[in-house]
Amino acid sequence: MLNQVRDFAGEVLPGSCAVPPYSETAFLAELGDRLRSSRMRCDLSRRELARRSGISERYIAQIEAGKGNVSIVLLLRLASAIHGSQPQVA
Repeated sequence: MLNQVRDFAGEVLPGSCAVPPYSETAFLAELGDRLRSSRMRCDLSRRELARRSGISERYIAQIEAGKGNVSIVLLLRLASAIHGSQPQVA
């Protein structure tokens, strides 16, 4: 499951503890682009993704537009809905 989230959210810096400079705006825009691309690659409408994930269509649209500050838990739900698996709880 962690690999799905990692693949969806982007690559982790290998072997590095240093935090590179970043822009929250750019990060959210990139996350939105990745969500839209993943959704479209799986031929899912926003409505279907909303139904599968339990997240509103409106909020998904905001995330895709780079306007939604999504939590890790919601990111997990989106990734699980797109990849067709159920989140696993340890």
